[in-house]
Amino acid sequence: MTDQAVDTSGPAKAPGAEEPSGTAPPRFFGRERELKALRADIERAGLDTLAGRKTSRARVLLIAGRPGSGRSALAEELAGALTGTDAAGAAATAPGVLPWAVPGTGSGDYPDGVLRVGLTDPGGGRVPTERTAGEILGLLGVAVPPGADQDELSEMVREALAVRRLVLVLDDAADAEQVDPLLPENPDCLVLATATGPLTGIPDVRPCTLGGLEAGAAVRLLARVIGQVRITVDPRTAETLAEECGGQPAALALMGGLLAAHPMASVADVAKQLHDLPDPGEQLPTGARPLARALRLVHDSLPQAAARILRLLALAPAGLADAHTASALAGCSVSAARSTLDDFVKLGLLRTDSAAHPQYAVPGCLAPMLLALLEDRDRPAEIQLARARMLERTVRRLQSCRAVTEPESSTARRKLAGLPRSLRFPNADEAGAWLRVRQPALLASARLAVADGELDTLARRLVAALVRALAAHRGTEQAAPELYGLHGLVLDVALRRELPREQAAALLNLADLDARTGRTRHALTRYRAALDAGKAAKDLYATGRAMESVGGAYEELGDYHRAADWYGRALAQRLTQGERADEARLYGRLGAVHTYAGRYGEALRNWRAAAAGHRRLGDPAAQARALSEAARVQEYAGRPHDSLQTCKEAVDLARRAGDVRLQAALQLRLADTLDRLGDPAAAGLHRSAADRLLGEEAPAYEIRSASSES
Repeated sequence: MTDQAVDTSGPAKAPGAEEPSGTAPPRFFGRERELKALRADIERAGLDTLAGRKTSRARVLLIAGRPGSGRSALAEELAGALTGTDAAGAAATAPGVLPWAVPGTGSGDYPDGVLRVGLTDPGGGRVPTERTAGEILGLLGVAVPPGADQDELSEMVREALAVRRLVLVLDDAADAEQVDPLLPENPDCLVLATATGPLTGIPDVRPCTLGGLEAGAAVRLLARVIGQVRITVDPRTAETLAEECGGQPAALALMGGLLAAHPMASVADVAKQLHDLPDPGEQLPTGARPLARALRLVHDSLPQAAARILRLLALAPAGLADAHTASALAGCSVSAARSTLDDFVKLGLLRTDSAAHPQYAVPGCLAPMLLALLEDRDRPAEIQLARARMLERTVRRLQSCRAVTEPESSTARRKLAGLPRSLRFPNADEAGAWLRVRQPALLASARLAVADGELDTLARRLVAALVRALAAHRGTEQAAPELYGLHGLVLDVALRRELPREQAAALLNLADLDARTGRTRHALTRYRAALDAGKAAKDLYATGRAMESVGGAYEELGDYHRAADWYGRALAQRLTQGERADEARLYGRLGAVHTYAGRYGEALRNWRAAAAGHRRLGDPAAQARALSEAARVQEYAGRPHDSLQTCKEAVDLARRAGDVRLQAALQLRLADTLDRLGDPAAAGLHRSAADRLLGEEAPAYEIRSASSES
C-alpha cells in the first residue's frame, strides 16, 4: 500500500527560505535529519562485523511510520541519492504502479540501480511472497517459471541478487515474514523497508521512525501549494492548520489542494472547518485521524457527483483507475470521468502520469479511508452494481483489445465494428500498449472478481477475456506466468460453482504448463483430476485429451508400459468418435512408446496404422514421417532390407508433398542403411542427392538411423 509521496521535484529549501507561490504540490519535503540518520546507519558497523564475522546478507534499513507520513517518499529519495538515479522520478512517471525499476549509472556503491516492490495491496491485504518474488525477477529480466512456489522463487531471487549491487525497496511490509525470504545474501546490496512498526525477527535493524513534519517545514509545504502570500497574511493560522494535520505530509497536501481549489477561502476558514469536524472514532488509530479528517473535509467540499466518484475509486483494482474505470463505476461518460479525475489530481487526491494511456493512482494511505466512506454513504446493492459495471466494461475492453489483432475479415473484427468508438482501439499496437499499462490493474481485477464470489459469471468472462488478450499480444510462452495464475482462478470458480467442464479445462491448462516446466509428476496428478472432471461433465473431448496427456506424462517419466496403456485408451475413444486426425496421431504416439520399450512388432504395427491414417487424410508429408519411423523400427528389429524398402516409399511421398528438407533427411537415412548393408557406392549416391537438395545446409528435420544410434 503505497503512501502519498511527498516531493521529489528537488532538494528542500533551507529553513527560512521563501517559497515561490503557485508551484506544484511537492512530493518530498524536509526530512533532512532523517536522511542524515539513515545515511549514518548505512555506515554503522553491523553486529556481524563487531563480532568479527564476515557479513553475509544485505544491510536492512527500516523507515517506520503511519500511512501518509511520507515513508515511501523518503525511501525513494534516499534510494535515488545512494544510486545517483531519479528513483523518485520513477514514482512520478508511474504513480502507484508497483513494481518498478530504475537502472543504475554503473558507478558508485550501488551501480545496478533501484528496484521497488509493494508488500501490501491497496485494500490492505498482504501480497503473497511468491508474487513479490516473481515481480522482482521480472524487473531483473529473469524468466519466471509458471507455477513455481515461494521457496523456488525466493531462491531464484537470492541467486539473481547475489551478482548485483543495488538498492531494493520493500514498501509497506506487514512483518518480518514478508521481508526475510526476499533479503539478498549479498552485503553489496542494500534493502530499504517501510512499515508501520518494527520488523521483529530481522537482526540488526534500527527503525527510523517518522512523525509529523516540524512546524516550519509544514508551513513551507503549504506555501509551495497555495503561494506564500496567503501564508504571510496569517502565519499563525497556517501553523494551526499544520498542527490540525498532525504535521502529516499527506494531510497537508490535501489541505493545500483544497485551498488552491478555493482561492477565495482563507487559511483560517479551512483550519476552523477541519477543527470542527467530529473525531473519526476509535476504529482508527490516533495517528491516522488527522489524515482521515482532512480527507473527509475535502470529500464533503466536492459536488455530490464528484464525491460519489471519489468514493467509488476505492473499488479500483490495485488502486489504479483510468477514465473508463471511473466512467463504468459512476455510470457517467468517459469525458466527464476524465475531467473529474484530473480535478482530483489537482486536489492531491490522486496521482497520475502523462502516458499515452494515462491512469490514476489512489494513494495507499487514502484507499482504506475511501472504502470506509463508500460503505458508510452508499448502499451495498449500489456498490455491487458499480463493481459489476466496472467488470463488464473491462471485459468489453479486453475483447476489443484481442479482436483488433484478428484479420480484417474475421468475425471478431466485424463484432468490433459494432462497439462504441470509445471502447475500440485504432490498431493492434495501441491495444498492446494499453494492455501493458493496465496489466497490474487487470490481473488485480481478476483476482478481486473471483474472491468476491457474488459475480462469478462476470469473473469467468473477465478471466477468459484476459487470457485471450494476453495470448494474442504476448504469446502463450511469454505470458505463461500470468496465464498460470489466471487458470488457477478459473479452477477456483469452477470448484466453488461445481462446474466440472470448466474444472477439466482449467486443470488441463494448468497441467500443460506444469509439464512444460518439468513438473511432470505434478502435471500427472492434474491430468488425472481433469479426467475425473471430464467424465463427470460427460465431456468426450476433455476425457480424451486427459487420457492422452496422462500417457504423455508417463512417457516423459519413462514408464512406457503405462504410457502405451493410456494412449490405447485415448485411441479407443477416438475410434468410436471417428476422429481420424486424432487417431493417426495416437497411433504414432503408441508406435513411439513401443519403440522406446523395445516392443518392435507392436511399434511397427502402430506406425503403419499411423501412416495409413495420414494417407486417408490426404497428408503425404505426415505419411512419409510415419513410414520413416517404421523404417527405423525395422532397422532396430534387424530387418535392414525391409527398412530400405520402407524408407524409399517415404522418400517418394516426401517428394510428392514437396518437402525438400524431409526428402534430404530420408536420403541420409537411406545412405546409412545402405552402409549397413555393405553398399557404400549406393550410400554415396544418396548422400549426394541430399547435398543437392540442401547444399551445405543441415536438414531441419533429422531422422536418426539405427546405425547412428548404436
